[in-house]
Amino acid sequence: MTLANAIPNVLVVEDEMVLRMRAIDIVEDAGFNAIEAVNADQAMSILESRSDISLLFTDIQMPGTLDGLKLAHAVHKRWPAIKIVLVSGQVKLTDAEKPENSKFFGKPLATKDMIAEIQEMVGAGTLKIAPLKGAEEILTAENDSLRLLLVQAGIDAKALLAQAGIDAKEREAADKLQQLILDELHHRIKNTLAIVGSIASQSLRNATSVAHGLETIDGRLGALGRAHDLLMQASWANASLAHILRGATEPYDSQETARFTIFGPDIRITSGAVIALAMTINELCTNTTKFGALSVPSGHVDIAWNVDDVDKRLRLIWTEKNGPAVAQPSHRSFGTRLMGSLGQQLNGHVQLDYEPSGFVYTLDVPLRSLMN
Repeated sequence: MTLANAIPNVLVVEDEMVLRMRAIDIVEDAGFNAIEAVNADQAMSILESRSDISLLFTDIQMPGTLDGLKLAHAVHKRWPAIKIVLVSGQVKLTDAEKPENSKFFGKPLATKDMIAEIQEMVGAGTLKIAPLKGAEEILTAENDSLRLLLVQAGIDAKALLAQAGIDAKEREAADKLQQLILDELHHRIKNTLAIVGSIASQSLRNATSVAHGLETIDGRLGALGRAHDLLMQASWANASLAHILRGATEPYDSQETARFTIFGPDIRITSGAVIALAMTINELCTNTTKFGALSVPSGHVDIAWNVDDVDKRLRLIWTEKNGPAVAQPSHRSFGTRLMGSLGQQLNGHVQLDYEPSGFVYTLDVPLRSLMN
């Protein structure tokens, strides 16, 4: 392929794993190559090492030395030819706050609008993904319902504050506290809606039927719900790794014969890592029950991890035993992509080995990515 007809590259920057994958799908559906980064520091490193990025697609709220808005201004100053798309589920930007010629979109993202805008900014794309028949109507209906729930959540939050005995007439700071709680609730719900929309869209993307797609969505939303249950128990602070793994595997285990062995030192990990890990374990469990060790009565899964105190790294290995012979899949599904994405999410790496004796998944990440 010559430079003249090369497909443009779009740098996608998003710290939330599932949302990053959805943004990548939007970019690819628009007809462009997606290059992913978890934070602004990683994005700047990519930009400094290559000169073929046509557009920056970045979330605004991100951890690290720069948020997405500061990243956008830095990119516009150093590389003014790069177009910029900013997205957020929490803030709304004025024209004065944005870099020149940039675009802003609120979450949850409107897929058609995003694709059209990116194509207009960069040029016509080269790829077209045909959506599953019926999927677009389902997502539209679900999105409308979720928006109504968001409005209701604000009303319910006010009622909860009243029940808690916080009276604006009695406490001078009550109004500020109420607004702070509502703003945080609003942000969390919108972020969750964006994740739910991403899960639904990506689950239906390669589904063989609407029924199959809805079944997949149900499983993934169940995993997301269980992850939030764990975080609620830990008051959205650090949660036990062993507890997370047992909670994620429990729906797939047998009450008569334990089919999982889970062993490793007890460490506590941050809320962001909890959700990413729980979603990944759900994909591993789904795959093994359909195609791997747990698809037969004799199959078993070992999940073991250890901590290297010298290098400050965690190494977790999922090993399937006594199951059917496995082979590497012919294409990368959403589940496979999600499993591989966990390594980048946690600044480490993932290895997927399709051994004849059973599938092996290895996660090797720095402890600081799990515990900070």
